Amino acid sequence: MTILPPAASPVTVIGLGLMGQALAAAFVAKGHPTTVWNRSAGKADRLVADGATLADSAASAVEASPLVVVCVSDYDAVHGVLDPVGSSLAGKTVVNLTTASSTQARQTAEWAAKLGADYIDGAILAMPQAIGTAEATLLYAGSKTAFEKHQATLQTLGETGTVYLDEDHGLSALYDMSVLSIMWGVLNSFLHAAALLGTAHVKATTFAEMATTAINVTADYVTAYAEQIDEDTFPATDATVNVHVGGMQHLLEESQALGVSTELPKFFLELARRAVADGNAEDSYAAMIKQFRKPSA
Repeated sequence: MTILPPAASPVTVIGLGLMGQALAAAFVAKGHPTTVWNRSAGKADRLVADGATLADSAASAVEASPLVVVCVSDYDAVHGVLDPVGSSLAGKTVVNLTTASSTQARQTAEWAAKLGADYIDGAILAMPQAIGTAEATLLYAGSKTAFEKHQATLQTLGETGTVYLDEDHGLSALYDMSVLSIMWGVLNSFLHAAALLGTAHVKATTFAEMATTAINVTADYVTAYAEQIDEDTFPATDATVNVHVGGMQHLLEESQALGVSTELPKFFLELARRAVADGNAEDSYAAMIKQFRKPSA
């Protein structure tokens, strides 16, 4: 039996949306025998022209390769495709790059184990155009043995950004949701700030450079605050929660006066006031972690 070197290991990609096409294209570009399948076969035309093989069914796609990479709309779609071909999954490694919750990831791992398949849940921290470059970061969690077996193939998707996290299948999804929380927090704050400045006819493009500087400065707090959170001690080496409350009150008043949405500053202020009420007035802003640990009413 001929053993293919890692660079030529066969791989199947199921799901050919924008991200799925990018994944498959990266495998093809690096010389992997790549089988693809999608409910709408027309999405495979360009990939086939570049050297991919279009499977005539999900079952034949799964059977074509030891490594099956899935990237579809949601986990219902994952099961919609793979449940009917479950008997073909035995002995395969399924890498699921579909966005979902950590609970869904762990449940799907249990499902795969019953079918005799190794399961790795992953998260993509990149735009489709970055796949296959040094700009792409992909997180993986699940069977370490299976990951190491296919690591060389998976590194095709992110030249230096292939990160194995842990045996806990839910960890990649949890990291993904956490990163998205940061992204939306930053973007919503930028948009609110741009709306404020817009009342003075300042263009967002004019503000962008200063906004980027502010984001970078704020990022410097992360390491210091992370240490405080892990140690559960919150010395106010920069400013107390009480000081932040005063600034938030000004932000709320400015938003009201200028006719800009007050939802975001109201949220900031309400949360900080809760921290003050809980006895954290003189602690650093990192003490706000206690508010985020609480389930919502």
